[in-house]
Amino acid sequence: MHVPDGFLDPATSLATGALAAGTVALALRKARAELDDRTAPLAGLTAAFVFAGQMLNFPIAAGTSGHLIGAVLTAVLVGPWTAVLCMTAVLLVQAVLFADGGITALGTNVTLMGLVAVVVGYGVFRGLSAVLPRTRTGVLAATGVAAFLSVPASALAFVGLFALGATVDVPMGAVVSAMTGVHLLIGIGEAAITVAVVGAVLAVRPDLVHGARGLRTSALLEDRRPAAAGATR
Repeated sequence: MHVPDGFLDPATSLATGALAAGTVALALRKARAELDDRTAPLAGLTAAFVFAGQMLNFPIAAGTSGHLIGAVLTAVLVGPWTAVLCMTAVLLVQAVLFADGGITALGTNVTLMGLVAVVVGYGVFRGLSAVLPRTRTGVLAATGVAAFLSVPASALAFVGLFALGATVDVPMGAVVSAMTGVHLLIGIGEAAITVAVVGAVLAVRPDLVHGARGLRTSALLEDRRPAAAGATR
């Protein structure tokens, strides 16, 4: 998913750079409403986890590999605007210090993983949260589906950018099939990791999870009551 330098033409790179810069500027203002003294440390920890997760690749098929994006994970834990900032910080450090994604393509990568993945993923999460049971299981189900769909959404957004400004001669059919097929498989891993991490935080501090705000703590913990009762006995 990390786009390298020179893969898209200057016009496309500049356009995505401007979009990313505008989104980050807006996020800097909006994130203030999502963060407080309790949740700010969680944002830092989440960004560090996403950074580490993106540096680890797992094999997919036919010699390809994938890695965690972390957009939905971050948005559910600390809020969508804060997620944009966390993802931007992660991608910036990766580009500057590890050459993972190009400097001139930073705006493109922020657009794909820090904007498209966050907007689509968190939108799906909120939509499902409105219709699923308001319990811990409901939150995790919405999280899993949202994380899964955020990956092909980012891949399709890249296909659109490639169609507009590719600098390499690759048939569009091959690009579409490669991006959609591989990233559907990557989405499964994304969902599994995201659900595991969000579930772990919900188990100990449900009050810190942005996506669970407005739900009763007792409802979020109800799935754990039998185990807790057994431990007491």
